[in-house]
Amino acid sequence: MENNYLAINWNQIEDAIDKATWEKLTEQFWLDTRIPLSNDLADWRTLTLDEQDVVAKVFGGLTLLDTLQSQDGVAVLKPAIRTQQEEAVLNNIQFMESVHAKSYSSIFSTLNTPKEIAEIFEWTNNNEILQYKAQRINEIYQTGTPLQKKVASVFLESFLFYSGFYTPLYWLGHNKLPNVAEIIKLILRDESVHGTYIGYKFQLGFQELPAEEQEMMKGWIYETLYDLYENEEKYSHLLYDKLGWTDDVLVFLRYNANKALMNLGLDPLFPDTAADVNPVVMNGISTSTSNHDFFSQVGNGYLLGNVEAMEDSDYDFDFK
Repeated sequence: MENNYLAINWNQIEDAIDKATWEKLTEQFWLDTRIPLSNDLADWRTLTLDEQDVVAKVFGGLTLLDTLQSQDGVAVLKPAIRTQQEEAVLNNIQFMESVHAKSYSSIFSTLNTPKEIAEIFEWTNNNEILQYKAQRINEIYQTGTPLQKKVASVFLESFLFYSGFYTPLYWLGHNKLPNVAEIIKLILRDESVHGTYIGYKFQLGFQELPAEEQEMMKGWIYETLYDLYENEEKYSHLLYDKLGWTDDVLVFLRYNANKALMNLGLDPLFPDTAADVNPVVMNGISTSTSNHDFFSQVGNGYLLGNVEAMEDSDYDFDFK
């Protein structure tokens, strides 16, 4: 009967990438409660007030974006799924975006006072530059085509988060806030898979478009990316000018914007490469994981109890 409800059958896979992604995401499952953030308090107290302010605000911004992803960003992709397994993968992604958003609150509750936390969320929910990128992406989620929605998701996962990720990676490269950075590295690893997977699904649909529509879509993608990058420039100046980090942050952003385009199967827009990124930040990404959990001896990078070292290549999930 046409109206029968269909049970999902993981023994009959239509797209091997769905199964590979499910296995990748489930093997790297984690929770913020496994990371002893209080061990970073001594480092936190050595930061200047300006440095603390930047940390707080970037995590406020990241909380906003992960909230958008968990509440709207995945749900809008589901009507255009190609397989039942794809929906299962998206369910996993949606849950982990909620874990990411919660993780920042765990950081706040460790490092900040209740008054400071209230101020962080007040700033996050009302800053025009930060709100612009959230609203710009959400506008596409609510009114765009299925392919445009995938592009917006990849831009968020692979590009827009990185103006915030720069800060904890910078401090990790200077041997500070390692437990905070552990959470960020776990989030980075998730986002790498999310962006690559959704980019792959975009490419399947893009390849089915007539040549003329492909060119129109490319034009829209590059125009949207540049608009978002211009806003990220403003956001980076707002956050980082007082620390003198802005130029380095913008290089990092352009590098990751190119990676977002590559996830979509498109050519890079900017000349920046990994070699141009501040080596301290790249070192922060590639530093091996640590064991900080006193009870289970599990630190970041655990694969269901199995600790492994993470290198920069771990963030470039390759379906091939």
